[in-house]
Amino acid sequence: MRIGKQSGIIRGPRARGTPDLAAIARDVIACERCPRLRAYSAEIAREKRKAYQDEEYWGRPVSGFGDPGAWLLIIGLAPGAHGSNRTGRMFTGDRSGEWLYGELHRQGLASAPRSVHRDDGFTLRGVYISAAARCAPPDNKPKLEELDNCREYLVREMSALVKVRVRLALGRIAFDAFLKARRELSLPEIAPRPEFKHGASVSLPEGGFLLASYHPSQQNTSTGRLTAAMWRAVFGKARALAGA
Repeated sequence: MRIGKQSGIIRGPRARGTPDLAAIARDVIACERCPRLRAYSAEIAREKRKAYQDEEYWGRPVSGFGDPGAWLLIIGLAPGAHGSNRTGRMFTGDRSGEWLYGELHRQGLASAPRSVHRDDGFTLRGVYISAAARCAPPDNKPKLEELDNCREYLVREMSALVKVRVRLALGRIAFDAFLKARRELSLPEIAPRPEFKHGASVSLPEGGFLLASYHPSQQNTSTGRLTAAMWRAVFGKARALAGA
């Protein structure tokens, strides 16, 4: 395997399948690897929430989204049952998406402060958004084997996004998913193994940085565990690490 130290470019035989982002998205959307998650996502799409009864839910796995030339890769947990599972786009249609896209817009990295659907014309600049799991899980808790089933897509995205300099993991599950994806790419181990801590960063042997943040879930933002100032500081640090 050859690794570009400056840009974090990854090339090698362990990057399974094609690194083309459009092909990865098609494979994600067609995925049926986790019967429990597929059944749950489809059930939610049929029953709907009362506020969205007139909308057609996406109800399928949700692909990554963003700029193929991104310097910042953001990894979330999983689609929300009435958020991304409804809209078909990561972090769209719920409060966590309002926090994320609102801040990206303030940073000049998004075309608008809000996205409502995968076909609304919203775009990202210098940012790509992925997740540890691509289907909405009951109680926002995917099983370990479901995360394992899904990891191939993150591995392939990491291989395709050759200009990424900062990887921002939103929550411990996303943090662990990134570390496991690195292992599948046969990248050098980080010693000592980094621990998840909000705002902490670590230099990666292949180039670039891993940055951790609490997830902007309503559970974290409504309790003050994650404040607007803390959230904004995370993106300030990401820019500083990348020199962007």
